[in-house]
Amino acid sequence: MNEDAVVYIVDDDQAMTESLSWMVESVGFKTKTFSNAKSFLESYDAEQSGCLILDVRMPEISGPELQDKLNNQNINIPIIFISGHGDIPLAVRVMKAGAIDFLAKPFNDQTLLESINKAIRIDRQKREELFENKEILERAGHLSPRERQIMCHIVSGKLNKVISADLEISLKTVEAHRANIMKKMQVKSLPKLVATVINNNLCERKPEAPAD
Repeated sequence: MNEDAVVYIVDDDQAMTESLSWMVESVGFKTKTFSNAKSFLESYDAEQSGCLILDVRMPEISGPELQDKLNNQNINIPIIFISGHGDIPLAVRVMKAGAIDFLAKPFNDQTLLESINKAIRIDRQKREELFENKEILERAGHLSPRERQIMCHIVSGKLNKVISADLEISLKTVEAHRANIMKKMQVKSLPKLVATVINNNLCERKPEAPAD
């Protein structure tokens, strides 16, 4: 059910860490526990899907400080903060910085499990989007300079005959390039091509004017 997702637990309270680990593993998740932020940073594999349960107050590197470090390194693991102190300004701060939830101790086990499931769904969705974006960029990389230029003209709403006139190439050449573009980008319709190009910012820069 939970595949290979790992729930990382970082808390300097050993009893809390063991209790959380047992509870989370009882519903089928794998866990990895750490007593401090430094040991987590040294062991964390960004390729591993999962989420992070993070205590707010810890020596050396606090939970929010670890969150800042992860954000600075573009590590987007979903974080669930747990705290024995009802610090509303701090909760607001970490939520604005991207945390999934902020739970005050003692919290209900079911509430935590719901947050974990939500965090892992978010993580998987982000990873799927990143994988899809990578594939799209690879497809775009197979376009010739002329094909990329024509693709951007197509996405801007220009008809083939207008592109032909603008680029001073034959209509048949535009049509041939258009067919190649659809094939290389693996799309079957113009709306899908437009959405793919816009969502991935493939035409942000002004197209070059390569020779055929």
